[in-house]
Amino acid sequence: MTRTRRTLLALLLVTVARDALGQAPVATPPGTTRMLIVPFEVADRDPRAVWLGEAAAVLLSDALRAMQLPALTRAERVRAFEEANLPTAGRLSLASLVRVGHLILASDLIIGTVRLSGEELVIDARRIRLDTGRLVEQTTDRAPLPQLFALHERVARRLMGRQPAAGATPPPDPGAAVSLGAFENYIKGLIAEQPAAQVRFLQAALRLAPKDARTHLALSDVYAGQGDHARALAEAQAVAPTAPLGRRARFAAGRSLVELGRLDDAFQILKGLADERPTAALYNNLGVTQIRRGATPQTGKPAYYFTKASELDPEESDYFFNLGYAYWLDRDTGAAIYWLREAVRRNTSDGDAHFVLGTALAAAGGASESARELGLARQLSSKYAEWEKKPAGTDPVPKGLERPSQDLETMHGAQLDAAQLTSAQREQQELAVFHLDRGRRFYEAEHDRDALIELRKAVYLAPYAAEPHLLMGRVLLRTGQVKDAIDALRIAVWSQDTAPGRLALAEALLQTEDKAGAKIEATKALALDPTSAEAKALLARIDKP
Repeated sequence: MTRTRRTLLALLLVTVARDALGQAPVATPPGTTRMLIVPFEVADRDPRAVWLGEAAAVLLSDALRAMQLPALTRAERVRAFEEANLPTAGRLSLASLVRVGHLILASDLIIGTVRLSGEELVIDARRIRLDTGRLVEQTTDRAPLPQLFALHERVARRLMGRQPAAGATPPPDPGAAVSLGAFENYIKGLIAEQPAAQVRFLQAALRLAPKDARTHLALSDVYAGQGDHARALAEAQAVAPTAPLGRRARFAAGRSLVELGRLDDAFQILKGLADERPTAALYNNLGVTQIRRGATPQTGKPAYYFTKASELDPEESDYFFNLGYAYWLDRDTGAAIYWLREAVRRNTSDGDAHFVLGTALAAAGGASESARELGLARQLSSKYAEWEKKPAGTDPVPKGLERPSQDLETMHGAQLDAAQLTSAQREQQELAVFHLDRGRRFYEAEHDRDALIELRKAVYLAPYAAEPHLLMGRVLLRTGQVKDAIDALRIAVWSQDTAPGRLALAEALLQTEDKAGAKIEATKALALDPTSAEAKALLARIDKP
Protein backbone atom coordinates (compact mmCIF):
# COMPACT_ATOMS: atom_id res chain seq x y z
CA MET A 1 0.00 0.00 0.00
CA THR A 2 1.22 3.53 -0.71
CA ARG A 3 -1.16 4.89 1.88
CA THR A 4 -0.03 5.11 5.52
CA ARG A 5 -0.96 1.89 7.21
CA ARG A 6 -3.98 2.20 9.44
CA THR A 7 -4.99 0.26 12.49
CA LEU A 8 -8.51 -1.08 12.61
CA LEU A 9 -9.67 2.16 14.20
CA ALA A 10 -9.71 3.76 10.78
CA LEU A 11 -12.07 1.02 9.62
CA LEU A 12 -14.29 1.10 12.69
CA LEU A 13 -14.79 4.85 12.73
CA VAL A 14 -15.83 5.79 9.16
CA THR A 15 -19.04 5.67 6.75
CA VAL A 16 -19.19 4.62 3.10
CA ALA A 17 -18.66 7.57 0.77
CA ARG A 18 -20.81 7.40 -2.34
CA ASP A 19 -20.29 8.58 -5.89
CA ALA A 20 -23.15 10.58 -7.38
CA LEU A 21 -23.94 8.50 -10.44
CA GLY A 22 -26.86 10.51 -11.66
CA GLN A 23 -29.54 7.89 -11.10
CA ALA A 24 -32.62 8.24 -8.94
CA PRO A 25 -32.00 7.08 -5.36
CA VAL A 26 -33.43 3.75 -4.32
CA ALA A 27 -34.42 3.00 -0.73
CA THR A 28 -31.70 1.17 1.16
CA PRO A 29 -32.82 -1.95 3.05
CA PRO A 30 -33.12 -1.28 6.81
CA GLY A 31 -29.86 -1.93 8.65
CA THR A 32 -27.71 -1.80 5.53
CA THR A 33 -24.52 0.08 6.39
CA ARG A 34 -22.09 -1.23 3.80
CA MET A 35 -21.90 -4.21 1.50
CA LEU A 36 -18.76 -6.30 1.06
CA ILE A 37 -18.51 -8.06 -2.30
CA VAL A 38 -15.57 -10.45 -2.59
CA PRO A 39 -14.12 -12.16 -5.67
CA PHE A 40 -16.24 -15.14 -6.66
CA GLU A 41 -14.77 -18.62 -6.65
CA VAL A 42 -13.99 -20.10 -10.04
CA ALA A 43 -15.62 -23.50 -10.50
CA ASP A 44 -13.13 -26.31 -11.08
CA ARG A 45 -10.39 -23.65 -10.99
CA ASP A 46 -10.79 -23.26 -14.72
CA PRO A 47 -7.72 -21.22 -15.83
CA ARG A 48 -9.80 -19.54 -18.56
CA ALA A 49 -12.14 -18.11 -15.92
CA VAL A 50 -9.69 -16.98 -13.21
CA TRP A 51 -10.15 -13.31 -14.09
CA LEU A 52 -13.93 -13.66 -14.00
CA GLY A 53 -13.96 -14.14 -10.22
CA GLU A 54 -12.51 -10.66 -9.69
CA ALA A 55 -14.66 -9.30 -12.51
CA ALA A 56 -17.79 -10.45 -10.69
CA ALA A 57 -16.81 -8.51 -7.55
CA VAL A 58 -15.97 -5.36 -9.51
CA LEU A 59 -19.09 -5.40 -11.69
CA LEU A 60 -21.50 -6.24 -8.87
CA SER A 61 -20.02 -3.46 -6.73
CA ASP A 62 -20.40 -1.03 -9.63
CA ALA A 63 -24.00 -2.11 -10.20
CA LEU A 64 -24.94 -1.79 -6.52
CA ARG A 65 -23.37 1.64 -6.23
CA ALA A 66 -25.25 2.68 -9.37
CA MET A 67 -28.39 1.69 -7.44
CA GLN A 68 -27.25 4.10 -4.68
CA LEU A 69 -26.44 1.19 -2.34
CA PRO A 70 -23.38 1.40 -0.07
CA ALA A 71 -21.16 -1.20 -1.71
CA LEU A 72 -17.44 -1.05 -1.02
CA THR A 73 -15.26 -0.28 -4.01
CA ARG A 74 -12.45 -2.63 -4.96
CA ALA A 75 -9.87 -0.28 -3.40
CA GLU A 76 -11.80 -0.23 -0.12
CA ARG A 77 -12.16 -4.01 -0.16
CA VAL A 78 -8.44 -4.54 -0.81
CA ARG A 79 -7.59 -2.16 2.02
CA ALA A 80 -9.91 -4.02 4.38
CA PHE A 81 -8.26 -7.35 3.54
CA GLU A 82 -4.80 -5.88 4.04
CA GLU A 83 -5.83 -4.49 7.42
CA ALA A 84 -7.10 -7.95 8.38
CA ASN A 85 -3.79 -9.49 7.18
CA LEU A 86 -5.61 -11.67 4.68
CA PRO A 87 -4.56 -12.26 1.06
CA THR A 88 -6.44 -10.15 -1.45
CA ALA A 89 -6.38 -13.00 -3.97
CA GLY A 90 -6.94 -16.71 -3.58
CA ARG A 91 -9.60 -18.84 -1.96
CA LEU A 92 -10.64 -17.92 1.59
CA SER A 93 -12.98 -19.74 3.93
CA LEU A 94 -16.43 -18.37 4.60
CA ALA A 95 -15.38 -17.86 8.23
CA SER A 96 -12.50 -15.61 7.14
CA LEU A 97 -14.77 -13.58 4.87
CA VAL A 98 -17.35 -13.18 7.62
CA ARG A 99 -14.58 -12.05 9.98
CA VAL A 100 -13.53 -9.29 7.58
CA GLY A 101 -17.15 -8.24 7.20
CA HIS A 102 -17.59 -8.04 10.96
CA LEU A 103 -14.39 -6.09 11.50
CA ILE A 104 -15.33 -3.39 8.99
CA LEU A 105 -18.91 -3.30 10.30
CA ALA A 106 -20.40 -4.49 7.02
CA SER A 107 -24.07 -5.39 7.05
CA ASP A 108 -24.03 -7.69 4.01
CA LEU A 109 -21.58 -10.11 2.41
CA ILE A 110 -21.97 -11.15 -1.23
CA ILE A 111 -20.19 -14.30 -2.36
CA GLY A 112 -20.61 -16.79 -5.16
CA THR A 113 -19.10 -18.85 -7.94
CA VAL A 114 -18.53 -18.32 -11.65
CA ARG A 115 -18.32 -21.04 -14.28
CA LEU A 116 -17.77 -21.16 -18.00
CA SER A 117 -20.13 -23.54 -19.75
CA GLY A 118 -19.13 -23.56 -23.36
CA GLU A 119 -19.48 -19.95 -24.48
CA GLU A 120 -21.77 -19.05 -21.58
CA LEU A 121 -20.92 -17.59 -18.18
CA VAL A 122 -22.89 -19.04 -15.27
CA ILE A 123 -23.08 -17.06 -12.02
CA ASP A 124 -24.33 -18.33 -8.68
CA ALA A 125 -24.51 -15.45 -6.18
CA ARG A 126 -25.53 -15.30 -2.52
CA ARG A 127 -26.20 -12.39 -0.19
CA ILE A 128 -25.69 -13.00 3.53
CA ARG A 129 -26.77 -10.70 6.36
CA LEU A 130 -23.82 -10.60 8.73
CA ASP A 131 -25.77 -9.60 11.84
CA THR A 132 -27.83 -12.79 11.69
CA GLY A 133 -25.70 -15.02 9.46
CA ARG A 134 -28.85 -15.64 7.40
CA LEU A 135 -28.88 -16.19 3.65
CA VAL A 136 -31.12 -13.40 2.36
CA GLU A 137 -31.02 -13.90 -1.39
CA GLN A 138 -29.59 -16.43 -3.80
CA THR A 139 -29.74 -16.31 -7.55
CA THR A 140 -28.30 -18.18 -10.51
CA ASP A 141 -28.14 -16.66 -13.97
CA ARG A 142 -26.30 -17.24 -17.21
CA ALA A 143 -25.56 -15.42 -20.44
CA PRO A 144 -23.11 -15.48 -23.33
CA LEU A 145 -19.77 -14.07 -22.22
CA PRO A 146 -20.10 -10.91 -24.38
CA GLN A 147 -23.16 -10.03 -22.26
CA LEU A 148 -21.00 -10.01 -19.12
CA PHE A 149 -21.94 -6.48 -18.07
CA ALA A 150 -25.70 -6.78 -18.45
CA LEU A 151 -25.60 -10.17 -16.68
CA HIS A 152 -23.99 -8.69 -13.55
CA GLU A 153 -26.39 -5.75 -13.48
CA ARG A 154 -29.28 -8.24 -13.56
CA VAL A 155 -27.76 -10.38 -10.80
CA ALA A 156 -27.22 -7.31 -8.61
CA ARG A 157 -30.89 -6.39 -8.84
CA ARG A 158 -32.01 -9.91 -8.00
CA LEU A 159 -29.70 -10.03 -4.97
CA MET A 160 -31.42 -6.91 -3.66
CA GLY A 161 -34.88 -8.25 -4.51
CA ARG A 162 -35.48 -5.52 -7.06
CA GLN A 163 -36.73 -5.62 -10.59
CA PRO A 164 -36.96 -2.72 -13.04
CA ALA A 165 -40.33 -0.98 -12.99
CA ALA A 166 -42.69 -1.84 -15.84
CA GLY A 167 -41.88 0.30 -18.84
CA ALA A 168 -38.69 1.67 -17.26
CA THR A 169 -35.78 2.42 -19.55
CA PRO A 170 -33.01 -0.15 -18.99
CA PRO A 171 -29.88 1.36 -17.46
CA PRO A 172 -27.03 1.96 -19.88
CA ASP A 173 -24.78 -1.04 -20.34
CA PRO A 174 -21.60 -0.15 -18.38
CA GLY A 175 -19.52 -2.14 -20.82
CA ALA A 176 -20.93 -0.62 -23.96
CA ALA A 177 -17.91 1.64 -24.51
CA VAL A 178 -15.34 -1.05 -23.61
CA SER A 179 -14.77 -4.29 -25.45
CA LEU A 180 -14.73 -7.57 -23.58
CA GLY A 181 -11.03 -7.99 -24.40
CA ALA A 182 -10.19 -4.57 -22.98
CA PHE A 183 -12.13 -5.30 -19.79
CA GLU A 184 -10.47 -8.71 -19.42
CA ASN A 185 -7.03 -7.11 -19.62
CA TYR A 186 -8.10 -4.42 -17.16
CA ILE A 187 -9.15 -7.02 -14.59
CA LYS A 188 -6.00 -9.07 -15.17
CA GLY A 189 -4.00 -5.90 -14.58
CA LEU A 190 -5.76 -5.36 -11.24
CA ILE A 191 -5.05 -8.88 -9.97
CA ALA A 192 -1.53 -9.39 -11.35
CA GLU A 193 0.95 -9.84 -8.52
CA GLN A 194 3.96 -8.03 -10.00
CA PRO A 195 3.93 -4.35 -11.10
CA ALA A 196 5.50 -5.25 -14.46
CA ALA A 197 2.65 -7.64 -15.20
CA GLN A 198 0.10 -5.08 -14.04
CA VAL A 199 1.56 -2.52 -16.42
CA ARG A 200 1.61 -5.02 -19.30
CA PHE A 201 -2.06 -5.98 -18.93
CA LEU A 202 -3.27 -2.42 -18.37
CA GLN A 203 -1.37 -1.15 -21.40
CA ALA A 204 -2.91 -3.97 -23.44
CA ALA A 205 -6.34 -2.86 -22.23
CA LEU A 206 -5.62 0.72 -23.31
CA ARG A 207 -4.59 -0.39 -26.76
CA LEU A 208 -8.09 -1.84 -27.13
CA ALA A 209 -9.87 1.01 -25.32
CA PRO A 210 -7.58 4.08 -25.39
CA LYS A 211 -10.07 6.33 -23.60
CA ASP A 212 -11.09 4.00 -20.77
CA ALA A 213 -10.78 6.20 -17.69
CA ARG A 214 -10.61 3.49 -15.05
CA THR A 215 -7.76 1.74 -16.86
CA HIS A 216 -5.81 5.01 -17.02
CA LEU A 217 -6.42 5.52 -13.30
CA ALA A 218 -5.41 1.96 -12.44
CA LEU A 219 -2.19 2.42 -14.42
CA SER A 220 -1.60 5.76 -12.69
CA ASP A 221 -1.89 4.02 -9.31
CA VAL A 222 0.61 1.34 -10.35
CA TYR A 223 3.14 3.94 -11.48
CA ALA A 224 2.61 5.97 -8.31
CA GLY A 225 3.22 2.85 -6.22
CA GLN A 226 6.54 2.42 -8.03
CA GLY A 227 7.50 6.04 -7.40
CA ASP A 228 7.25 6.91 -11.10
CA HIS A 229 5.16 10.00 -10.55
CA ALA A 230 5.79 11.49 -14.00
CA ARG A 231 4.11 8.52 -15.68
CA ALA A 232 1.42 8.47 -13.00
CA LEU A 233 0.68 12.10 -13.81
CA ALA A 234 0.50 11.40 -17.54
CA GLU A 235 -2.05 8.61 -17.04
CA ALA A 236 -4.21 10.74 -14.74
CA GLN A 237 -4.12 13.62 -17.21
CA ALA A 238 -5.24 11.26 -20.00
CA VAL A 239 -8.72 11.24 -18.41
CA ALA A 240 -10.93 14.10 -19.56
CA PRO A 241 -11.88 16.44 -16.66
CA THR A 242 -15.53 16.18 -17.72
CA ALA A 243 -15.54 12.34 -17.69
CA PRO A 244 -17.48 10.55 -14.91
CA LEU A 245 -14.12 9.70 -13.30
CA GLY A 246 -12.65 13.08 -14.14
CA ARG A 247 -12.74 14.29 -10.53
CA ARG A 248 -10.80 11.27 -9.32
CA ALA A 249 -8.32 11.75 -12.16
CA ARG A 250 -7.73 15.40 -11.23
CA PHE A 251 -7.13 14.38 -7.63
CA ALA A 252 -4.61 11.75 -8.77
CA ALA A 253 -2.90 14.35 -10.94
CA GLY A 254 -2.69 16.73 -7.99
CA ARG A 255 -1.24 13.96 -5.83
CA SER A 256 1.45 13.25 -8.45
CA LEU A 257 2.25 16.95 -8.86
CA VAL A 258 2.87 17.18 -5.11
CA GLU A 259 5.33 14.29 -5.30
CA LEU A 260 7.03 15.85 -8.33
CA GLY A 261 7.52 19.10 -6.45
CA ARG A 262 5.28 21.07 -8.82
CA LEU A 263 3.52 22.54 -5.83
CA ASP A 264 1.93 25.63 -7.38
CA ASP A 265 0.28 23.47 -10.06
CA ALA A 266 -0.81 20.95 -7.42
CA PHE A 267 -2.33 23.68 -5.28
CA GLN A 268 -4.36 25.05 -8.18
CA ILE A 269 -5.83 21.63 -9.03
CA LEU A 270 -6.62 20.70 -5.43
CA LYS A 271 -8.06 24.12 -4.61
CA GLY A 272 -10.29 23.95 -7.70
CA LEU A 273 -11.61 20.55 -6.63
CA ALA A 274 -12.22 21.75 -3.08
CA ASP A 275 -14.09 24.82 -4.32
CA GLU A 276 -16.36 22.54 -6.39
CA ARG A 277 -17.03 20.06 -3.59
CA PRO A 278 -14.76 19.81 -0.57
CA THR A 279 -13.63 16.54 0.96
CA ALA A 280 -11.36 15.87 3.90
CA ALA A 281 -8.71 14.38 1.62
CA LEU A 282 -8.63 17.51 -0.54
CA TYR A 283 -8.15 19.81 2.44
CA ASN A 284 -5.52 17.47 3.83
CA ASN A 285 -3.51 17.48 0.61
CA LEU A 286 -3.81 21.25 0.36
CA GLY A 287 -2.25 21.42 3.81
CA VAL A 288 0.55 19.08 2.74
CA THR A 289 1.15 21.26 -0.32
CA GLN A 290 1.37 24.36 1.87
CA ILE A 291 3.89 22.73 4.22
CA ARG A 292 6.11 21.84 1.29
CA ARG A 293 5.91 25.09 -0.67
CA GLY A 294 5.57 27.55 2.21
CA ALA A 295 2.36 29.31 3.11
CA THR A 296 1.38 32.88 2.36
CA PRO A 297 -1.40 34.96 3.90
CA GLN A 298 -3.20 34.79 0.54
CA THR A 299 -3.11 31.00 0.19
CA GLY A 300 -3.60 30.02 3.84
CA LYS A 301 -1.50 28.27 6.45
CA PRO A 302 -1.22 24.47 6.52
CA ALA A 303 -3.02 24.33 9.88
CA TYR A 304 -6.07 25.99 8.33
CA TYR A 305 -6.48 23.19 5.76
CA PHE A 306 -5.73 20.40 8.24
CA THR A 307 -8.35 21.86 10.59
CA LYS A 308 -10.90 21.77 7.77
CA ALA A 309 -9.95 18.14 7.03
CA SER A 310 -10.35 17.12 10.67
CA GLU A 311 -13.74 18.82 10.84
CA LEU A 312 -15.00 16.89 7.81
CA ASP A 313 -13.63 13.57 9.08
CA PRO A 314 -13.10 13.85 12.86
CA GLU A 315 -12.00 10.23 13.31
CA GLU A 316 -9.12 10.08 10.81
CA SER A 317 -5.98 10.16 12.94
CA ASP A 318 -3.69 11.30 10.12
CA TYR A 319 -5.45 14.66 9.88
CA PHE A 320 -4.86 15.31 13.57
CA PHE A 321 -1.22 14.25 13.27
CA ASN A 322 -0.74 16.63 10.33
CA LEU A 323 -2.42 19.41 12.29
CA GLY A 324 -0.20 18.90 15.33
CA TYR A 325 2.89 18.55 13.14
CA ALA A 326 2.04 21.79 11.29
CA TYR A 327 1.80 23.65 14.59
CA TRP A 328 5.13 22.16 15.66
CA LEU A 329 6.73 23.46 12.47
CA ASP A 330 5.19 26.87 13.28
CA ARG A 331 6.72 26.64 16.77
CA ASP A 332 3.28 26.78 18.41
CA THR A 333 4.10 24.17 21.02
CA GLY A 334 0.84 24.38 22.94
CA ALA A 335 -1.31 23.80 19.86
CA ALA A 336 1.01 21.02 18.69
CA ILE A 337 0.61 19.21 22.00
CA TYR A 338 -3.17 19.55 21.95
CA TRP A 339 -3.67 18.16 18.45
CA LEU A 340 -1.02 15.42 18.73
CA ARG A 341 -2.81 14.17 21.83
CA GLU A 342 -5.94 13.93 19.71
CA ALA A 343 -3.95 11.96 17.11
CA VAL A 344 -2.69 9.34 19.58
CA ARG A 345 -6.14 9.14 21.13
CA ARG A 346 -7.41 7.96 17.73
CA ASN A 347 -4.42 5.75 16.89
CA THR A 348 -2.45 4.71 19.94
CA SER A 349 0.12 2.79 17.87
CA ASP A 350 1.15 5.90 15.88
CA GLY A 351 4.85 6.05 16.76
CA ASP A 352 5.54 9.30 14.89
CA ALA A 353 2.73 11.03 16.79
CA HIS A 354 4.06 9.82 20.14
CA PHE A 355 7.58 10.98 19.22
CA VAL A 356 6.58 14.48 18.06
CA LEU A 357 4.26 14.80 21.07
CA GLY A 358 7.10 13.77 23.40
CA THR A 359 9.42 16.30 21.79
CA ALA A 360 6.81 19.06 22.10
CA LEU A 361 6.17 18.19 25.74
CA ALA A 362 9.92 18.40 26.45
CA ALA A 363 10.03 21.82 24.81
CA ALA A 364 7.12 22.90 27.03
CA GLY A 365 8.86 21.68 30.19
CA GLY A 366 6.79 18.54 30.71
CA ALA A 367 9.70 16.23 31.42
CA SER A 368 7.78 13.28 32.88
CA GLU A 369 5.07 13.30 30.20
CA SER A 370 7.74 13.69 27.52
CA ALA A 371 9.63 10.67 28.83
CA ARG A 372 6.41 8.63 28.73
CA GLU A 373 5.66 9.51 25.10
CA LEU A 374 9.24 9.06 23.88
CA GLY A 375 9.49 5.75 25.72
CA LEU A 376 6.34 4.49 24.06
CA ALA A 377 7.62 5.62 20.66
CA ARG A 378 10.82 3.60 21.20
CA GLN A 379 8.70 0.56 22.09
CA LEU A 380 6.93 0.84 18.74
CA SER A 381 10.05 1.27 16.58
CA SER A 382 13.81 1.43 16.97
CA LYS A 383 14.05 4.38 14.56
CA TYR A 384 13.09 6.87 17.27
CA ALA A 385 16.22 6.14 19.29
CA GLU A 386 18.19 7.20 16.20
CA TRP A 387 16.12 10.36 15.84
CA GLU A 388 17.01 11.31 19.41
CA LYS A 389 20.73 11.16 18.58
CA LYS A 390 20.61 14.39 16.58
CA PRO A 391 23.14 17.01 17.77
CA ALA A 392 22.04 19.32 20.55
CA GLY A 393 20.47 22.52 19.27
CA THR A 394 18.93 20.88 16.21
CA ASP A 395 15.30 19.88 15.80
CA PRO A 396 15.03 16.15 16.60
CA VAL A 397 11.79 16.01 14.60
CA PRO A 398 12.62 15.21 10.95
CA LYS A 399 11.21 17.17 8.06
CA GLY A 400 8.78 15.51 5.69
CA LEU A 401 6.55 13.69 8.20
CA GLU A 402 3.34 15.17 6.78
CA ARG A 403 0.94 12.55 5.43
CA PRO A 404 -0.80 13.01 2.07
CA SER A 405 -4.13 11.33 1.38
CA GLN A 406 -4.09 8.76 -1.41
CA ASP A 407 -7.86 8.54 -2.01
CA LEU A 408 -10.26 11.34 -2.88
CA GLU A 409 -13.08 9.67 -0.96
CA THR A 410 -12.63 7.26 1.90
CA MET A 411 -14.79 4.60 3.48
CA HIS A 412 -16.97 6.21 6.04
CA GLY A 413 -18.86 4.10 8.50
CA ALA A 414 -20.30 4.14 12.02
CA GLN A 415 -18.56 6.73 14.19
CA LEU A 416 -18.20 6.82 17.93
CA ASP A 417 -21.44 8.17 19.31
CA ALA A 418 -21.17 11.95 19.63
CA ALA A 419 -23.09 11.98 22.92
CA GLN A 420 -20.68 9.45 24.35
CA LEU A 421 -17.71 11.56 23.35
CA THR A 422 -19.24 14.67 24.94
CA SER A 423 -19.87 12.75 28.13
CA ALA A 424 -16.38 11.32 27.91
CA GLN A 425 -14.91 14.76 28.39
CA ARG A 426 -16.70 14.97 31.73
CA GLU A 427 -16.55 11.37 32.92
CA GLN A 428 -13.78 9.70 30.95
CA GLN A 429 -12.66 7.29 33.65
CA GLU A 430 -16.13 5.96 34.36
CA LEU A 431 -16.93 5.53 30.69
CA ALA A 432 -13.57 3.86 30.04
CA VAL A 433 -14.30 1.32 32.78
CA PHE A 434 -17.78 0.75 31.36
CA HIS A 435 -16.51 0.06 27.84
CA LEU A 436 -13.62 -2.04 29.13
CA ASP A 437 -16.04 -4.22 31.10
CA ARG A 438 -18.24 -4.71 28.03
CA GLY A 439 -15.19 -5.43 25.90
CA ARG A 440 -13.96 -7.98 28.41
CA ARG A 441 -17.29 -9.81 28.39
CA PHE A 442 -17.45 -9.82 24.59
CA TYR A 443 -13.85 -11.10 24.49
CA GLU A 444 -14.64 -13.96 26.86
CA ALA A 445 -17.69 -14.86 24.75
CA GLU A 446 -15.50 -14.73 21.59
CA HIS A 447 -17.66 -12.00 20.06
CA ASP A 448 -14.57 -10.44 18.51
CA ARG A 449 -16.24 -7.72 16.46
CA ASP A 450 -18.18 -6.33 19.44
CA ALA A 451 -15.15 -6.71 21.69
CA LEU A 452 -13.02 -4.59 19.36
CA ILE A 453 -15.64 -1.86 19.19
CA GLU A 454 -15.87 -1.61 22.99
CA LEU A 455 -12.12 -1.87 23.54
CA ARG A 456 -11.46 0.85 20.97
CA LYS A 457 -13.82 3.11 22.89
CA ALA A 458 -12.02 2.28 26.13
CA VAL A 459 -8.66 3.08 24.53
CA TYR A 460 -10.02 6.35 23.15
CA LEU A 461 -11.09 7.39 26.65
CA ALA A 462 -7.98 6.03 28.44
CA PRO A 463 -5.15 5.76 25.88
CA TYR A 464 -2.53 4.57 28.37
CA ALA A 465 -4.52 1.98 30.32
CA ALA A 466 -2.92 -1.45 29.98
CA GLU A 467 -5.87 -3.85 30.06
CA PRO A 468 -7.78 -2.56 27.01
CA HIS A 469 -4.60 -2.82 24.93
CA LEU A 470 -3.91 -6.31 26.27
CA LEU A 471 -7.40 -7.56 25.48
CA MET A 472 -7.36 -5.85 22.10
CA GLY A 473 -4.04 -7.51 21.32
CA ARG A 474 -5.49 -10.90 22.23
CA VAL A 475 -8.56 -10.33 20.02
CA LEU A 476 -6.40 -9.22 17.10
CA LEU A 477 -4.12 -12.22 17.59
CA ARG A 478 -7.10 -14.57 17.73
CA THR A 479 -8.46 -13.12 14.50
CA GLY A 480 -5.14 -13.43 12.69
CA GLN A 481 -4.13 -9.74 12.69
CA VAL A 482 -0.70 -10.42 14.10
CA LYS A 483 1.06 -7.16 13.23
CA ASP A 484 -1.67 -5.04 14.79
CA ALA A 485 -1.73 -7.38 17.78
CA ILE A 486 2.00 -6.84 18.36
CA ASP A 487 1.54 -3.06 18.37
CA ALA A 488 -1.32 -3.28 20.88
CA LEU A 489 0.60 -5.68 23.12
CA ARG A 490 3.74 -3.53 23.10
CA ILE A 491 1.64 -0.62 24.33
CA ALA A 492 0.08 -2.89 26.98
CA VAL A 493 3.42 -3.99 28.46
CA TRP A 494 4.75 -0.45 28.26
CA SER A 495 1.71 0.80 30.18
CA GLN A 496 1.98 -1.95 32.81
CA ASP A 497 4.62 -4.67 32.71
CA THR A 498 2.83 -7.93 33.53
CA ALA A 499 3.51 -11.59 32.89
CA PRO A 500 0.26 -12.10 30.91
CA GLY A 501 1.13 -9.14 28.68
CA ARG A 502 4.64 -10.41 28.03
CA LEU A 503 3.33 -13.90 27.29
CA ALA A 504 0.77 -12.62 24.82
CA LEU A 505 3.46 -10.55 23.10
CA ALA A 506 5.78 -13.57 23.01
CA GLU A 507 3.06 -15.67 21.38
CA ALA A 508 2.42 -12.97 18.77
CA LEU A 509 6.13 -12.66 17.96
CA LEU A 510 6.42 -16.42 17.68
CA GLN A 511 3.66 -16.40 15.06
CA THR A 512 5.84 -14.09 12.95
CA GLU A 513 8.77 -16.55 13.27
CA ASP A 514 10.63 -14.10 15.53
CA LYS A 515 11.87 -16.75 17.95
CA ALA A 516 14.56 -14.53 19.44
CA GLY A 517 12.06 -11.80 20.27
CA ALA A 518 9.54 -14.34 21.57
CA LYS A 519 12.17 -15.86 23.86
CA ILE A 520 13.07 -12.46 25.30
CA GLU A 521 9.43 -11.74 26.11
CA ALA A 522 8.74 -15.20 27.55
CA THR A 523 11.86 -14.93 29.73
CA LYS A 524 10.69 -11.56 31.05
CA ALA A 525 7.27 -13.10 31.77
CA LEU A 526 8.93 -15.87 33.79
CA ALA A 527 10.97 -13.29 35.71
CA LEU A 528 7.76 -11.45 36.59
CA ASP A 529 6.04 -14.70 37.61
CA PRO A 530 8.55 -17.48 38.40
CA THR A 531 5.70 -19.95 38.99
CA SER A 532 4.13 -19.46 35.55
CA ALA A 533 3.69 -22.86 33.94
CA GLU A 534 2.53 -21.10 30.76
CA ALA A 535 5.81 -19.18 30.49
CA LYS A 536 7.85 -22.34 31.04
CA ALA A 537 5.83 -24.23 28.42
CA LEU A 538 6.22 -21.42 25.91
CA LEU A 539 9.99 -21.28 26.44
CA ALA A 540 10.18 -25.03 25.91
CA ARG A 541 8.17 -24.67 22.71
CA ILE A 542 10.45 -21.88 21.49
CA ASP A 543 13.61 -23.90 22.21
CA LYS A 544 12.25 -27.03 20.59
CA PRO A 545 14.18 -27.75 17.34
